[in-house]
Amino acid sequence: MAHVAGALTLFAAPLLVTQLCSAASGHVAEVHAAEGARSALARLLDDGQAPGLQYVVVNADRVLFAWAGGWGDLAGRRPMESTTTLMAYSMSKTLTAVAVLQLVEAGKVGLDEPLARYTGPLPYGAAMTVRQVLTHTAGLPNPLPLRWVHPAAVHPHFDDGAALDAVLRAHPELSSPPGERYRYSNVGYWLLGRLIERASGEPFPAYMRAHVFAPLRIGATDLDYVVPDGARHAQGYLERLSLMHLLAPLVIDGGLLGESHGRWTHIRPHYVNGAAFGGAVGTAHGFAAFLQDQLRSRSAVLGPEGNALLRTPQRRSDGQPIAITLGWHVDHLAGQTVLFKEGGGAGFHAMMRLYPDAALGTVLMTNATGINVRRVVDRIDASFVVGNAVGGES
Repeated sequence: MAHVAGALTLFAAPLLVTQLCSAASGHVAEVHAAEGARSALARLLDDGQAPGLQYVVVNADRVLFAWAGGWGDLAGRRPMESTTTLMAYSMSKTLTAVAVLQLVEAGKVGLDEPLARYTGPLPYGAAMTVRQVLTHTAGLPNPLPLRWVHPAAVHPHFDDGAALDAVLRAHPELSSPPGERYRYSNVGYWLLGRLIERASGEPFPAYMRAHVFAPLRIGATDLDYVVPDGARHAQGYLERLSLMHLLAPLVIDGGLLGESHGRWTHIRPHYVNGAAFGGAVGTAHGFAAFLQDQLRSRSAVLGPEGNALLRTPQRRSDGQPIAITLGWHVDHLAGQTVLFKEGGGAGFHAMMRLYPDAALGTVLMTNATGINVRRVVDRIDASFVVGNAVGGES
C-alpha cells in the first residue's frame, strides 16, 4: 500500500503544480485586465467623452470587476455611483424578447403565428409573424424615435397604448415585405409590448417585474420602468460641440434641452413613450444580474427551449442567415462570438454583451448621448475576454 500511495503522490504532485500555476496565471490576467480597465475608464472621463459611466464584468457566479466614476449630475455635483440609475433605451428590447419567449414556452404565443393574432388588427395586415418582429425582419417602419418621449412630470398619467396607436396611424405602410430583409424597427418592439399585455393579461411593466425581474431577484432600485429615486438618478447630457447638438432642435422636443454645463447640455428628465422598446431604467449591476442568468446552465426565467431560441442566429424567409437571434445582435471580438444589445437616445448611451465561449458578460452605461460605446467596450472587454480573467469585485 505504501508503494501505491507513493505512486499516487508522485502522480498527483505534477497535477497540483499545474493547477496552482493555472490559478496564478489566471490571477495575473485578472489583475492586468482590471488595471487596464480602470485606466481606460478614467481616461474616458479625463478626455471628456462622458460626464459619468458605469462598467461591470461578470461570470455566472459573481462580479469580476465593477467601476463607476465621474458625475451623475453636473449641476448638483452628484457623483456617478454603482447605485445611480440611468436610461437604458434599446437595451430594453432584449428584456422584452425574454418575456415573449416565456409566453412561447407557456403555449400562449406562437413564434410563427401572425403578430395581429395577439395585438388585434394592424394597418400592416396579418402577414408578419412574431418571429419576424423579434428579428426585425417584419418590414415594419422605423421613423426617427427621438420625439417619442415625454416629460417625467406627466409620466404617471401617460397613455402608452394611445401613443402607439398614434404612431401606427401616422406610419401605416410597411418598409418591405415581411421576411425579405433586416430592417430595425422600434415600432415592432413597441407592438411586442402590446402582445405581452394581451397574451398575459397583465400590464407590460407589471409582467416584467413579476416574471423577469423578480425571479432574478433584481429589485426596482436596479432595474425597472420608472425612476425609483430621483436623487440618485443620473442626468443625461448632450455634447455641445457635436452634430447631434446642432440638429437637436429639429429631431427632439425643444423642451428637453436644458442649461449648459461647460461642454455639455443638460437633457431634462423624461421617459420613452414605449416601455417595451426603450423604457428600462437601471444600473449596470442590474443588467449584469440579467446577464449572469443567461450565463448559467439553468436560467431562472427561461427553459431550455427559450434559452436556445434566445441564442440561436436566425434567417430571412429565403434562408439567408442574419446576425441576430430572437433578442440579441451577433458579432465577434478576439475570435469569440458576441451577443450584444446597444441602447442610446437623448442624454444616455449603453451596451451590454454576452461572451458565451468565455462565459462572461459586460455592461457599460453612460449619461452621454454621443459616446461611441461599441468602440469603448471593444477595447476594454478584450483584455477580460482574451485572458478570461477571474477575480473579485474592484
